[in-house]
Amino acid sequence: MDNLSHSLAGLAVGELLHRSLPQEADPGQQRIRRRLLLFTSWAASNFPDLDLVLTPVLPVPLGYLMHHRGHTHTLLYAIPQALLLWGLILLLWPNARRLIDASATARKGFFAALSIGLVLHLSMDFLNSYGIHPFHPFDSRWLYGDMVFILEPFFWIAFGVPLAMMTPPALRILSLVLLAAVPAYFAGKGFLHWSSLAALAVLAAVAGTVQYRAGHTGRRGLASAFVLAAGFIALQGVASWNAGRMVAGTLLQRDGASRVLDVALTPFPTNPVCWTFVSVESDPRAGKYALRRGVLSLAPGLLPLDHCPASRWGDVLPADATRSIAFYSTEVADLYTLRALKEGNCHFEAWLRFSRTPSVGATAATDLRYGPAWKENFTTLDFESFRKLDCPRYVPRWGFPRSDLLGP
Repeated sequence: MDNLSHSLAGLAVGELLHRSLPQEADPGQQRIRRRLLLFTSWAASNFPDLDLVLTPVLPVPLGYLMHHRGHTHTLLYAIPQALLLWGLILLLWPNARRLIDASATARKGFFAALSIGLVLHLSMDFLNSYGIHPFHPFDSRWLYGDMVFILEPFFWIAFGVPLAMMTPPALRILSLVLLAAVPAYFAGKGFLHWSSLAALAVLAAVAGTVQYRAGHTGRRGLASAFVLAAGFIALQGVASWNAGRMVAGTLLQRDGASRVLDVALTPFPTNPVCWTFVSVESDPRAGKYALRRGVLSLAPGLLPLDHCPASRWGDVLPADATRSIAFYSTEVADLYTLRALKEGNCHFEAWLRFSRTPSVGATAATDLRYGPAWKENFTTLDFESFRKLDCPRYVPRWGFPRSDLLGP
């Protein structure tokens, strides 16, 4: 997820914890505790993304692909992160250290904020098609949620509006204006459907009203934000399951000999109806595998495919598109060529530890989740750039997302 979503969710956790705990005996300690819980939950909710400092360890693009959402995004390595953040706070914040020493209530809130923030980061990152491998080194397989867009304004509004209602009037107005302006901008640019913008406006009104009625020290708005977020995720999860079934069913009708191995799904922002996808099929008897990119609408009667935001897929539908599904590209490749390249090219072997939808050409490889094969993106591996380089060191042993294509 984007760091704005991580930050707002973390701040909401800290504020909710503070308002749920008994008050400290001293007003000064109460103020310190609030700042401590807000900072701790915010920092813990963003801390795993400090793995970006490790990306120079490997050449582009392998550094980013191997180390972002890497070790810091595992449950095991959340423990040293928690200890590090704990130590930094105790070392650099004397008032917080004294409060933690003196107050059992503050200690409980602090450790809850620390642990919830780290687990929340991993949980939110799981929700999209990029994936995480949280159980490494015991199980190094990638896990993909395939249910929430990586920049999801629903979370900005659900958590941001109640938090804004708790700030002083001037800051409150500025925060609410920004929270309204950003989704409106995305809608104007064609990334967000106008019905999604209307749904966000309703969400903002509900979240703001609930928190306003809760009063200056109330917590119902924040609690409601987490309930609404959970409901949204559940809705997207059901929609993702149905979208995967639609793609798989359509592919089986087209070619009964192929086996559908995977469908990588990405929803449109705040939109459970419109989805982009990349499917992976295998035909072992023919020694081939296929990758198909497309877009679908789960409810064409309500929102036809050509009404899905065009900036996410293009302006013109293919000639064979239906009202519910369209395939933009089909790439059929040789299984044995893929396997031979893996065995003979150590850089490509490392790259395959990330790629879920590997498109391999004569000069480069790219992951189709992030764009067509002819358009370079952050996953593109240019073979010529690595031809004279030694094999990379410090390659994490992540599981191969496409082990089902790579053979024994």
